[in-house]
Amino acid sequence: MSRGAAGLAAGLPAQGPQASPGCALCERPGGILVWDSPWMRLIRADEALHPATWRLVWSRHVAEFSDLSRLERVACCDALALVEEQLREQLRPRKLNLAALGNLVPHLHWHLIARWEWDAHWPQAVWATQQREADAARLQALAQRLPDIDQRLRQALQQRFDPQITLE
Repeated sequence: MSRGAAGLAAGLPAQGPQASPGCALCERPGGILVWDSPWMRLIRADEALHPATWRLVWSRHVAEFSDLSRLERVACCDALALVEEQLREQLRPRKLNLAALGNLVPHLHWHLIARWEWDAHWPQAVWATQQREADAARLQALAQRLPDIDQRLRQALQQRFDPQITLE
């Protein structure tokens, strides 16, 4: 990929603070802040049974993906793919779930959830009925790796969305 293409977000308009009063994702980061840009942020959610859960949150308050401009949608998809690639490489999960629900928090955000056969809800969705007891030893070992993975994600996103890079 050319350096110009890697800086896709550089062509996006700057976004001001367009918060919606009462929106949890406008008022708070929504988890452990991993990376932040004018357009979107990546946070790691504090999920006890699924600690390898991240959310990519669009900065401007919009409810639906189709509310974004074409260029914003491309940048959002590029960021999602980059985070997914990094998580697959670093964690080697059985599956990586992507979800954009927003029923309870109508602010555009994507869930990225690493899944394994040993997790408490496998093969069901993480929001479904728990299938087995949590494996405390595996969860603890996984949790210890997450700060390093956050750092790798931050570096990859900063490199891809460096505002000094321009579109060619």
